Amino acid sequence: MRRTSLSLMLSLVLSGCATVGGGTGPGDANGNGNGDRETAALYNRLNEAVQRFAAGTEAMVAGDAEGQKERDAALESLRVDAERCLQVRACEASRFVAAYDALIRNSAMTPLPEDRPSADPAQIEADALSPVLADLPEAQRTITLLRGRDLAEVIELNEPVKAAINEWLTWLRPNLVEAYENYQYMRYMMWPQYEQAGLPEALLFAIMARESQGKVHAVSRSGAAGPLQFMPATGQRFGLGRRPVDGFDTRFDPREATRAQVAYLNEQFDRLNNNLELVVAAYNGGEGRLQRLSGGGQKSLWDPAVFGALPQETQIYVPMVLAAAYLFLHPEQYGLEFPRLDTRPAVVRLEKAASINELTVCLGHAGGNRVGWFRALRNLNPQYDNARVLPAGTQLEVPALLVDAYHRQCVDGPLVALASELNTARMPVSAPSPARQVMSGSAPSSGRVHTVRSGETLYAIARRYSCSMQGLAAQNGIRGPNYPIRPGQKIRLC
Repeated sequence: MRRTSLSLMLSLVLSGCATVGGGTGPGDANGNGNGDRETAALYNRLNEAVQRFAAGTEAMVAGDAEGQKERDAALESLRVDAERCLQVRACEASRFVAAYDALIRNSAMTPLPEDRPSADPAQIEADALSPVLADLPEAQRTITLLRGRDLAEVIELNEPVKAAINEWLTWLRPNLVEAYENYQYMRYMMWPQYEQAGLPEALLFAIMARESQGKVHAVSRSGAAGPLQFMPATGQRFGLGRRPVDGFDTRFDPREATRAQVAYLNEQFDRLNNNLELVVAAYNGGEGRLQRLSGGGQKSLWDPAVFGALPQETQIYVPMVLAAAYLFLHPEQYGLEFPRLDTRPAVVRLEKAASINELTVCLGHAGGNRVGWFRALRNLNPQYDNARVLPAGTQLEVPALLVDAYHRQCVDGPLVALASELNTARMPVSAPSPARQVMSGSAPSSGRVHTVRSGETLYAIARRYSCSMQGLAAQNGIRGPNYPIRPGQKIRLC
């Protein structure tokens, strides 16, 4: 492994583990009042294990056979301390989960197959799956409610859930089908992590369908981002955030977001007595609130004292997620047909420079895709801005059925040149009048400038600098409804 990769690994891991003694409980599991001190010691050993693992990796790269022993010893130390952390009330086990997982994932160097479909899509993620849940018996115990049982037996088909099923089957049916299509192309990135953790795939699909409809770059008005809509603080707790090397926000990465969600859900099943409805509510309404209202999972979500105290958004959210999960498992009961798709994954190496926009144009409806390939290409390659021209040699993850189409249609020919011309075209935008600036909430430029980083959206930039998004769009000539921006672009701020 290169030294730069090690530095990146350390910064990612330690950024989530730097606060020592950050537990919230007053004492340990035995009530001896020493929880805070023991927690601080555990966190210190966590940092030491991370450093030891990195040193062992560097030794291996240098050809020192002792490096592997150092790595193994560091992981064993981390595992032992993680098991102890689960017994200490003040200790946040999620830190150990995130650290252990990040070490394993960031030290893996297994490439995807190039320009050919994978015979076994799950194998692509075989070396990247988190071993944390298998190593922590307590983490396994927390999900036994859902293991070995049809999730449909767990979901109570009460009036709210039936009403939500009706919503999905009527005016939201196109949204549900689109979410299913988007998920199927990303399935090889996301499902293996749920499978290893013993969590039902239907739950993954249902949360994603409700949160983002399978659109990886979705950003909410509250700042939640990605296919599974992590808020910045929660994402950071589970190892998500901006990569130092390029600024890409890993909340937009389907693999990383799923890894973090598995850790989050596993934590909540432990805290909320394995109650599915309460865990789903916590995902939307906040774990602290659900912990208080349910008495640590001792009350049902449908208890009027619990359900009636939830925000209206959460009261709707839970039945919608449960309904989507039930429909994923048993669509035939309701006359619902999900499309059958060829979603085998592969990798294409660009023979000539091109953007995702250009590839979308030249691929057209290859393979019979009725809506084209923009969404799939964006979802599978979230680190790239869709308008950014990527250099020849760039590797893109694509559905396998597009490999031949790419070589036939996107390397040479009139459509390739046309796609390039279209990608550079810009809408004419005149400077807004002062009156229009006031109406749009914008103000004259302050002289400050922000350079767009990979994965950023105009909304996120506006929120960061307390500007009006419409105002930024107007003074920078950016047109809706999608407000496209690209890495390296200079944004004049309010």
